Amino acid sequence: MTLRTAIGVDLGGSHVSAAVVSEDGTIHGQHEVDLEDLSFSAVSAILTSTIELALRDPDAKEVVGIGIGSPGNVEPRSGAVLYSPNFKWTNAPLGETLRAHFDMPVFVGNDARCATLGEFTYGMGRGTRNFVLLTLGTGIGGGIVADGDLILGNRFGAGEVGHHQIRPTDGFICSCGKVGCFEAQASGTGLIRHAFAVAPSFPRSTLLDMDRDKLGSKKIRKMAQAGDLHALAAWKNFTADLSIGLANVIAFVNPEVIALGGGVSSAADFMLDAVRGRVDELTTMVPRGTTRIVVAQLGNDAGLVGAATMAFRGGLTTLGS
Repeated sequence: MTLRTAIGVDLGGSHVSAAVVSEDGTIHGQHEVDLEDLSFSAVSAILTSTIELALRDPDAKEVVGIGIGSPGNVEPRSGAVLYSPNFKWTNAPLGETLRAHFDMPVFVGNDARCATLGEFTYGMGRGTRNFVLLTLGTGIGGGIVADGDLILGNRFGAGEVGHHQIRPTDGFICSCGKVGCFEAQASGTGLIRHAFAVAPSFPRSTLLDMDRDKLGSKKIRKMAQAGDLHALAAWKNFTADLSIGLANVIAFVNPEVIALGGGVSSAADFMLDAVRGRVDELTTMVPRGTTRIVVAQLGNDAGLVGAATMAFRGGLTTLGS
C-alpha cells in the first residue's frame, strides 16, 4: 500500500526548505532555496516556487496537504503570522496567500512547535505522553506536549521557555530586552558570552583571538573537551545556567523526556554528563531522575517532518487548529 505523503516546509531566516515526507516520517525529495529579500511578497513567492518543486518530485504521491513552520507568533487556524521579529512582519496572511495558489489544504504553525511535533511523533518523544523539545542554537526555541497534545496557549505562545528569566539581576541582556533570559544564558550565543565574561581570568588564553562575529559556540565546546581552561570555565558557567532552565522546565510541566536539539546539542554526552546531575540536585517537587534528558534524534529535519505531520493531522494539535 502506498503511504500518504505531505509537503513539509521549514521557513528560516536565510532559506526555505521543502520536502516530500511520507506518513512514516521518511523524508524523500528535499529542496532548499536561499532568501535574500525578507519582505512578505518576496518570501511568499519563494515559498510558492519551492513548494512547487517539491510537488513535482517523483515521490510526491497521495499528497494530502502542505505544512509550513514559520518563525514568529502564528495563528494556526488562518495561518497568519501575527508577529515575526525575524522577518519584521505583522499580521502577514501567509496561510491565506498560499491557499490561493495551491489546490490542497495548507497549514501554518510556529517553526519550533512544528519541530516539537516532529520529534514527539518520530523521534525521542515516541512512546511518551509528556514531552518537551528545546532547540539550543542562536536562541532557545521549543515546545511542550502535555498528555499527548501539543500545547499552543491562549495566544499561541506556549513553549517560549527561552524567555523565562534565570538570572534577572546579573545576567546577559537578551534580544527580547530582558535581562538573564534562559536563551541569553544557555543558547549557543550564551556560551560565547560566557567565554567573554570569564576572559579576564585567562589573560594568556588564545580562545578569543578572532573577530567576535566569527567565533562559534562549537569552537568553545571543542576546546573545552580538549581541556582548555578558559573554554572549560565558560562551559561550566553555560551548563550551570542550562541546568537551572531545565530544572525549571521540569517544575513547570513535569515531562517524561526533555530532548535537546539544535547546534549546541551536538556536544551530546559531554553536555548531558554536565547537566543531568545538576538538574537532579535542583529538582525538588517531583521525584528526582524521573525526567530523562536526551539529545534529540531528528536534528535539523525535525521542522520539516513536524510541518508535514501537521498536514497529516489537520493541524498542530490532535483536536485540529
